[in-house]
Amino acid sequence: MRKKTCYIICEDNNDYRESLMAFLDEDDELVCCGSFENAENIINKINTSQPDVVLMDIDMPVKNGIEALKEIKQSLPEKEVIMLTVFEDRENVFEAVCAGASGYLLKNTSPVIIAESIRVVMNGGAAMTPVIARKALQFFQKPLKNNAPGLTAQEQQVLKLLVNGLSYKMIAAKIDVVIDTIRYHIKKIYDKLHVHSAPEAVAKAIRDKLV
Repeated sequence: MRKKTCYIICEDNNDYRESLMAFLDEDDELVCCGSFENAENIINKINTSQPDVVLMDIDMPVKNGIEALKEIKQSLPEKEVIMLTVFEDRENVFEAVCAGASGYLLKNTSPVIIAESIRVVMNGGAAMTPVIARKALQFFQKPLKNNAPGLTAQEQQVLKLLVNGLSYKMIAAKIDVVIDTIRYHIKKIYDKLHVHSAPEAVAKAIRDKLV
């Protein structure tokens, strides 16, 4: 007799969670071994329920789904995790894929497709809602331009020089301004990118191809 694929679901919307479980459990190849309204203590939950696949929401109380994904991949890298969310923005998709998600599905995906997606990842594939797959392809096919929210031309120039490894003093000399002007631009860059340090600004600039 063929072994059933065991899954758990972390989802704070009770109605959605229960209805999806009810559908998936009609599938002869799938069985739910855990249902949770958040991803708190996710490693303990996985160790207790021993799933083959984790269905993970992103926006949940207590612990964000992507943070939970990172925790899983650090402690239990062999576990398959499919993100199941309403978010289709590039940042969440990119962060989830880079963190090791095996799939990224939108919640409006048919339960039939979700069931098939579980089988896909169990067979070594990747499962993505078509619109998400297109976003992922576009990200890797061409650089993103002018995606720095609200940065002035000089702020973009300062950010680019920061990414290139120049110090504040070197940047000031490069664009022929005093160092206090660079500090002012850096503060504005931090505020607009929602970061708190030069390494964070550089990481976001590289990740989001802002320069």
